[in-house]
Amino acid sequence: MDLKSPTAKAMIMLACLVVVLAGVKAASAIMVPFFLSAFIAIACSPLINWATAHRIPRWASITLVILIILVFGFLLAGLVGQSLTDFKENLPSYREKLDNEFAWAIDRLAGFNINVNRELFTQHFDPGMAMSVATNFLSGMGGALSNLFLILLTVIFMLFEADSMPSRLHTALADPEMKMKQIDRFISSVNSYLAIKTVVSLATGLIIGTWLYIMGVDHFLLWAVLAFLLNYIPNIGSIIAAVPAVLIALVQYGLASAGLVALGFVLVNTIMGNMVEPRLMGRGMGLSTLVVFLSLIFWGWLFGSVGMLLSVPLTMVVKIALESREESKWLALLLSSNAERDANRLS
Repeated sequence: MDLKSPTAKAMIMLACLVVVLAGVKAASAIMVPFFLSAFIAIACSPLINWATAHRIPRWASITLVILIILVFGFLLAGLVGQSLTDFKENLPSYREKLDNEFAWAIDRLAGFNINVNRELFTQHFDPGMAMSVATNFLSGMGGALSNLFLILLTVIFMLFEADSMPSRLHTALADPEMKMKQIDRFISSVNSYLAIKTVVSLATGLIIGTWLYIMGVDHFLLWAVLAFLLNYIPNIGSIIAAVPAVLIALVQYGLASAGLVALGFVLVNTIMGNMVEPRLMGRGMGLSTLVVFLSLIFWGWLFGSVGMLLSVPLTMVVKIALESREESKWLALLLSSNAERDANRLS
């Protein structure tokens, strides 16, 4: 085989990619805390830059941000941990009530000559499994945060080094005169995306939590945190977050309340996802729905629950990196939700 042929080059690149991915997966115990640290540092950096612009020393602003993260983190971890424990204790009774509700629905359908095999239905569709998936996701996140001290130290060092990182990248890529605008655009785009997404996700979680509290849904804080985390996954994240809360409302109060809870999720995610977020972020960051779903599977396989949470931010980093080089722009267009619009933007 001619090693200079396009086919041979493609096969070599794929082989190298497989080796790299295997190494990353083997080192996931180290990579996951690093990605979480980078995620937190990038999300916090705009606040620190704002404080620095108002003549607050950088060390003081970083210390203040870390203290805020610690205080709210420990408070939230205590509340969510207790709520998660209570929910796991009540899960068998929720499963039993859900089974009864679905059995009643099957009997009602039979009255309209729509016969559903109850055994086959319960064998292939377990409504309680949706709630178990949600709690397993939160438990996985808790396991990833077990290295809290290491993550915090890494975040602190990243924040202190953030100012010098752009110039280091320029020097490393042999651009001492700072002519490569793609590097600056890459850093700015990732920073803006994660910061805006964090603010929008936080607002979504607060509104959802307030709505569930008003509706009297059990473990409303748990579902609010889940809505906050899964809002980083557009299109399908809000659906996954809504399912357990709607099922709990169905068990507690019946079909009408479950419908109101679902309506609240739909309204909040429609307003935040289709109106607020595009207005803040602009329209140049879209990923296609298929890419979002595939990235969820891929990063989840690679890094577990943390990979699912960061699937879209990580894919956005890849997309922005591909856009920054002329020879890889076509790959970025394949990831886009609107290739024609992005092609005009990149031209």
